[in-house]
Amino acid sequence: MGRLFVSCLLVGLIIGPSASLSDQIIFKDAQGRVLRMSDLKGASGSVDWEVRAGKPVPEEAARLHEKGRAAGRQGDSEAALGLFREASEIAPDWPYPVYDAAFTHLLQQDFEKAYELYRTVDAMAPRGFFTAKTAVDVLGKEMRGELPAGIYLFHVSLEWETDPAKKLQAVVQLTEKVPQFAPAWAERAKLESDDGARLKALERGLAADPDPETLGFLLINKAVVLANAGREDEAVEILGQLTLDPASTLGVEQVAKSTLALLFDAK
Repeated sequence: MGRLFVSCLLVGLIIGPSASLSDQIIFKDAQGRVLRMSDLKGASGSVDWEVRAGKPVPEEAARLHEKGRAAGRQGDSEAALGLFREASEIAPDWPYPVYDAAFTHLLQQDFEKAYELYRTVDAMAPRGFFTAKTAVDVLGKEMRGELPAGIYLFHVSLEWETDPAKKLQAVVQLTEKVPQFAPAWAERAKLESDDGARLKALERGLAADPDPETLGFLLINKAVVLANAGREDEAVEILGQLTLDPASTLGVEQVAKSTLALLFDAK
């Protein structure tokens, strides 16, 4: 069969034999938690981060936040930050304006303020909010001298490179220059052309002290490579653990579950 591509995954997954959509157990972890075929039904692999908050977001807060994002796109950072602050005052439990304020400070190369705000987001949404956990981990390592200053901003800026060959060249250079930077290995695995090279990149990333979000996606994509190689039992073990582990971020949990659904052709 042909390959399918899943949002947030690095590589394509070859779908295996169809399984019955019964309530059979497909995975059980060491703590006795079970994952059933029925748990995979409708798994989409996506999280609606925008609306995740302790309570409904007031319309005025949403309006101010969107106005701030528009100001940011136009290059007016100060106006954007002011609007994000206003939105947060109206909706103090909503992480999104704080997250965008952190990103704005990151673009201004005010790394300490960005770090402070990303930490606030992480405290507000402990199971993850977009890339906040990665930002907190990397910026913290930058401040402690464990990673070069500015490497997180450089990594984020690679998203704007539309030429795959140029992007791969930049990522390869980054992994060679800073091999202890796990997110670069995750990106390199996405861009490599064959599963052997992808697996090597994934293993290097896993050995580079990744943050919880990066760790989860490195493992998910390792499972995809293993499944493509016919090692489906190992893939299910990895994906089942990630799906059931309460320490997994919401994004990792949902993508792991969606990948299992593809593996079992359970959608």
